[in-house]
Order: sequence, then structure tokens, then C-alpha cells
Amino acid sequence: MSVAEEIKRLHELHQAGALSDDEFAKAKARLLQQPGAVSDEAPGQSVNRLRRSRGDRWVGGVCGGLAMATGLESWVWRLIFMLGVLSVGAGVGIYLLLWIFVPEED
Repeated sequence: MSVAEEIKRLHELHQAGALSDDEFAKAKARLLQQPGAVSDEAPGQSVNRLRRSRGDRWVGGVCGGLAMATGLESWVWRLIFMLGVLSVGAGVGIYLLLWIFVPEED
């Protein structure tokens, strides 16, 4: 479903009274900020936004930061890293590099 179709569906729910004004505004804002949605930022800007999370962390906050930047849940990133560790061991190296070079969020 495209973003326009999802916003149309949200509008229909709002008109039917299923969503309050605040819920509609938050859902619409969330849809418009999705990764892959058309935005006016430069292609390299999303990489510059990458920060390690202070709140969603188990070890270094890398997976929480990737979750914020990409829109995937942090448990998905943790699973990806664990599969990388178990399959070829590269997950540890990538995680350590991200931990070292990605700054912590403000």
C-alpha cells in the first residue's frame, strides 16, 4: 500500500470517528517520516543521522540506533547481528566498528 493510500485510509478512519485529531496527526506524521518515503533530504543525510541509542541498548546502543534510523525494530537488528555472528562471525566485527565510529545520540 502506498503512503498516499495509507493517508487516505487514515483520513477515512478519522472521519468515521475511529481516530481522534491527535491520533490522526501522529499517525500521519509517522507515515510521512517512514524510510523510503519521498523526502527533501540529500541521499547521504540519513547516514549522518545515525546515532547510537541511549535508551534502547543492551550493549552499545548500535541496534537501537539502527532501529531509529531505518524504521525496523531493534530486535530485528539484534537478530541480524546474531545471525551474522553464528554464520560467519562477521557480526561481531561490524557491531564493534559501529560501536566505535557511530556517535551516541544527544
